Amino acid sequence: MPKRHKKKKKNKIEGLSQSIIEILRRDHSKPHNYKQIAAKLGVDDASSRNHIIKKLKALQIQGTIQEIERGKYIIAPSKNYYTGRVDIAGRGQGYIIVEDLEDDIFVSNKNLNKALNGDTVEVYVFKRKKGGKTEGEITQIIERKKTEFVGTIQVQENFAFVNVTDHKMHTDIFVPKNKINGAKNGEKVLVLMEDWPEKADSPFGSVLKVLGMPGEHNTEIHSILAQYGLPYDFPPEVEAFANNLDTKIHSGEIKKRRDMRKILTFTIDPKDAKDFDDALSFESLDNGNYEIGIHIADVSHYLQKGTVLDDEAFERATSVYLVDRVVPMLPEILSNGACSLRPLEEKYTFSVVFEMNSKAEIVNKWFGRTVTYSDARFAYEEAQHIIENPDVDKHIIPLEISITDKEYIVSNEIGAAILEMDRLAKILRKKRMNAGAISFDKVEVKFKLDENANPAGVYFKESKDANKLIEEFMLLANRSVAEFIGKQSKKKTFVYRVHDEPDDEKIAALENIIKRFGYKLDTRDRHSTSQSLNKLLKDVNGKKEQNLVDTLAIRSMSKAMYTTNNIGHYGLAFDYYTHFTSPIRRYPDVMVHRLLQRYLDGKDSAKQESYEEKCGHSSEMENLAANAERDSVKYMQVKYMQDHQDQDFLGVISGVTEWGIYVEIISNKCEGMVRLQDLRDDHYMFDKEQYAVVGQRSNNTYVLGDEVYVKVKNADLVKKHLDYTMLGLRKDIEA
Repeated sequence: MPKRHKKKKKNKIEGLSQSIIEILRRDHSKPHNYKQIAAKLGVDDASSRNHIIKKLKALQIQGTIQEIERGKYIIAPSKNYYTGRVDIAGRGQGYIIVEDLEDDIFVSNKNLNKALNGDTVEVYVFKRKKGGKTEGEITQIIERKKTEFVGTIQVQENFAFVNVTDHKMHTDIFVPKNKINGAKNGEKVLVLMEDWPEKADSPFGSVLKVLGMPGEHNTEIHSILAQYGLPYDFPPEVEAFANNLDTKIHSGEIKKRRDMRKILTFTIDPKDAKDFDDALSFESLDNGNYEIGIHIADVSHYLQKGTVLDDEAFERATSVYLVDRVVPMLPEILSNGACSLRPLEEKYTFSVVFEMNSKAEIVNKWFGRTVTYSDARFAYEEAQHIIENPDVDKHIIPLEISITDKEYIVSNEIGAAILEMDRLAKILRKKRMNAGAISFDKVEVKFKLDENANPAGVYFKESKDANKLIEEFMLLANRSVAEFIGKQSKKKTFVYRVHDEPDDEKIAALENIIKRFGYKLDTRDRHSTSQSLNKLLKDVNGKKEQNLVDTLAIRSMSKAMYTTNNIGHYGLAFDYYTHFTSPIRRYPDVMVHRLLQRYLDGKDSAKQESYEEKCGHSSEMENLAANAERDSVKYMQVKYMQDHQDQDFLGVISGVTEWGIYVEIISNKCEGMVRLQDLRDDHYMFDKEQYAVVGQRSNNTYVLGDEVYVKVKNADLVKKHLDYTMLGLRKDIEA
């Protein structure tokens, strides 16, 4: 009996039209034929290929795709393609920030197409979300923001995965067994993302460096630096180059400079400072005026263009100040040695010298290279003691604030100079504030560390008159250098430090929150906004809500940045401003020194494009360093609280969300979260309008700014996160 042949079932590919469109859209510049599309869909039978050919023809007739040569298709040209930067939000979704678009473009997890946070991408916009957000699909990754990540390695028999610490990284990284570089299960590592195969769920990588076990001090500090791509040591060739520099002071070089070694000169810096960027000189003139010099380490004398030392300094762009260490921009032989304006040593300097009258008005100014000799070194506390005790014949620095470990008498000449410069600085500050400058004297958290870098105590750094004396004269030097170049008749390329006006939406949000505390802002114009911001910052001083309001006010401001396009500095109320005074720790100051000398020598303008690129890099590195510094403070706060788990703390509610209440401890500024699910006395709901959570049965309410008692529930060093247990409102507990 002959066999009956079964009728072959035709393969039908579900959603074929959409799949073809997505393939062509993802790589819209490259034409595809039916074979390439079939391969990407993972089909190779004749029926499926015929199905693809028919769909291609149908989509061509519709005008969705175009046949650019026989059998080769591309997506029809569209204006719906944009280039932007990825910002990953929760649950692996993201937004694309496009400069020319008012709204960010929402991208779901499935349409990220292997893009990571910060990547520059091409995105295709295809519809609107109900909430008004534009939705799109990433079609091309133009540039990866980063390829090195910090995470914890999970080692299996034949492979490993690295779970990345960064919460914005929405995937782990697969590491073959031969690329784990000796890492042991559970260790923190720095991993390089090498490839992301098309059909792989995770990218492939290799371990570059083993950082150590999570929770260990050096592991966590090195992890913070590695996470932001910041180094913690110098390459041997850079150290060798620096160590071979001639750091002696030569008579031939002195002849090329203004010799100011006989003028009274001194430094005022933090107690524990090792690199002294700046010094002040003071001389009374016969005409009743003063000659005041702001002398800055002449780093550019040693840092020559085209050397490995200069390349390294540019790449770093800034020193990084972590809680337990400094990661310097320059090797120690320069940062703490040749360039540091140490007492009783001659140094090469770059100076701005002012002739000033008793009203702090500038009569004359001079810019140029100098050689100076520092007669004395003061800590801020010592200078402050002199300022607070002006009427004594002899300024005796008490033992408890002395940096020499003994009581000593300051000469009348230096004491008088500090007092007069303090008087002049106060006049300069008053003028600046009247012109619309904003006074951000935010409290800084500092730690007393024991010999093992464990936090033995917390204290707050305050800005007093001695700090403000230095600040005013540094600001004056920076502004004067910027004006000298910026006001020249023929425009010259220069590095400016600019600060745009605050964002209207952020100011409105700030107004909304401060209303809860009984404050308001006058935002009629630029001047009234800055004046009322100053009044707000003054009014909250010493109040429980000070740190919260200070933080929110700073967040409402635009970010300061480096650029060759001057728009002025809103926060300082200066039309021209630059950074000239800290070249040991900031590369832009080195660029400013070089450009200033170039123009003092009468040379033509430098190329703007090159300097603008360097400004962009410097701004980016400054931002990374600030993030690392914040993370190190947060780490040390968690470490401190870990040792105080049995203690009750008084705090202020600093934030309220749908998942928890953020509380900042008043005595140490350590912020943690009370999860709503941990509030057992009731079921609490988030009230967005009131910045509060409300108990559904009891109507018990926790509002932004309330004082509450909390206890540490969990201190996670690895995540740098604190969980608190709510003990109750202060008014209830103390009643």
